[in-house]
Amino acid sequence: MAMLLRRVWETMSSRTCSTGDSSARPSCTTESSSLGAFDQIPWDVLIQIVKLIGPKEAAKLCVVSRSWRALVSDNRLWIFFLQHQQEPWDSIFFGETTLGSGYPYQTLVTGLSFMHIYGQRAQVPGSVIIDGGSGYCKFGWSKYDCPSGRTATFLEFGNIESPMYSRLRHFFATIYSRMQVKPSTQPIVVSIPICHYDDTENAKASRRQLKDCFQQVLFDLNVPAVCAINQATLALYAAKRTSGIVVNIGFQVTSVVPILHGKVMRKVGVEVMGLGALKLTGYLRLLMQQNNINFGSLYTVRTLKEKLCYVAADYKAELSKDTQASLEIAGEGWFTLSKERFQTGEILFQPRMADVRTMGLDQAVALCMDHCHYAELSGDDAWFKTVILTGGSACLPGLAERLEKELRGLLPSSISNGIRVIPPPYGADTAWFGAKLVGNLSTFPGAWCATKKQFRRKSRFNIMWRSSLPYLEDDAH
Repeated sequence: MAMLLRRVWETMSSRTCSTGDSSARPSCTTESSSLGAFDQIPWDVLIQIVKLIGPKEAAKLCVVSRSWRALVSDNRLWIFFLQHQQEPWDSIFFGETTLGSGYPYQTLVTGLSFMHIYGQRAQVPGSVIIDGGSGYCKFGWSKYDCPSGRTATFLEFGNIESPMYSRLRHFFATIYSRMQVKPSTQPIVVSIPICHYDDTENAKASRRQLKDCFQQVLFDLNVPAVCAINQATLALYAAKRTSGIVVNIGFQVTSVVPILHGKVMRKVGVEVMGLGALKLTGYLRLLMQQNNINFGSLYTVRTLKEKLCYVAADYKAELSKDTQASLEIAGEGWFTLSKERFQTGEILFQPRMADVRTMGLDQAVALCMDHCHYAELSGDDAWFKTVILTGGSACLPGLAERLEKELRGLLPSSISNGIRVIPPPYGADTAWFGAKLVGNLSTFPGAWCATKKQFRRKSRFNIMWRSSLPYLEDDAH
C-alpha cells in the first residue's frame, strides 16, 4: 500500500507544473484523461487508496488531470471524509440537504457536491452559540463538541424592574467575557425563549419586541451577524427534523409546540402546562421531607432527581416493586430513595398529586395532536406524529416510553397509528446542538443571519408600515 501511495505522488508530481505558486496550478493542469500508472486499477479500489491520504492531499489530485479530478470529486470519497468529522454524519447530511438553503427549506440531494460542501465547511470560521434555556444558559463555540460553559439565564440579570435591554446587554457581555472573545469577531446563533404562546396580535407584538431586543443588543455590541431561532425549532433540528411536536419541559412551565416545516403553528394552538423542572424538584423535596430524609440544599435534591428518578411504565404496578437505590453526593454523604424515584416524575401525568390544577402531559400532547389532525394543515398527518422531548427534566428515563403508551390509549387509532416519542437527542443541551448544527453549515452565515444594516432597514420599514400592514411573523427565525 505504501508503494501505491508513492506512485500516486509520482504521478501527481510528473503532471503538475513546477511553479511554486499554488494559485497558478489549475491553469497549467494537463488535459490528459489518463490516470497514469493507475489506469488498470478499478475505480472503487482507487477511491479506497485515496481515502488513505486524507482530504487535503486528495484535493490536490484535482490538478493532475481530468481523470484524477473526476476520481477525487466522487461523492463517496467526500462522504467518507465527512463521516470522520466531529459531528455525526446523519446530522451533517440533514443539515446540508435540508437546511443549507436557509428558510424556507429547499431539500437538495441530487446534484450536491460533497467535495464542495467539505471545503466550505472547512472554511466556515465557526460561530458563538448561546442557548438561553429557561433554567440556565449554555454557551460555547459551534466547533466544540459540547457547550463550554453555563450561566444563569438573562431573566436573572438585573432585577424585576430593570429594562429588558439592560438585562440582555449585561447577560451577553458576561458571556462574551467568560468566553474571552470580542463580540465583533464571530457571528452568533442565539435561541429565543418559547413565550407569548397565543396567536393574538398582542402576543405577536410581544414576541417581535423580544426578538428585536435580542438583535438590538447584539448589534450594539458589534456582533457582525445574528441568527435568532426559537428553542423548540432548534430542538427539532437536533432531532434532524423540520416538522413535529416539540415538548419542552422548562424551568417553570411545559410547552407543547406544533411545528410544520420549521414554523410554529400557533393557530393550531400551543398547549402550556403550569408544571416544570422547578415543580418536579420541589415535589421530590416534599417527599424527602415527609420520609425524614435530610438534605443540605435544593442542589442536592436536584442532583438526586437527575441521577435517581425515572418515570414508571405503569405507576400502580411500580408501587408494589422494590425500587430502592442509593447515591453518594460529595460533602453530604449517601442518600437512599425508593418510591420517591418514580413518584416525582409521575406528577407530569398526574399533576394533582402535587396540588397542581392543570392537565397531564399526555392529555396536553393528545389535545395538540387532535387539533393538528382536524386543522388539516398538510395532506399527510405524519408530520405531527413525531414528538421530540427537550429540556433537562425531559431526560428522565422512561418518560418517552410512558408518554407514547398513554397517547396510544387516549387517541383513536386513526391518529395514534405511527406515533413516535423521541427522548432529548442531546439531553439537556438539545437546543444548543440544534444551534450548533446551523452554525456549522457550509452556507453559514448566508441566508440564516441578519446583519446590522439589514436589521436597521427592517426596523425602519416596520415603523413606516406597522399601522397599515399586518406583521408577517416567521417563528423559525
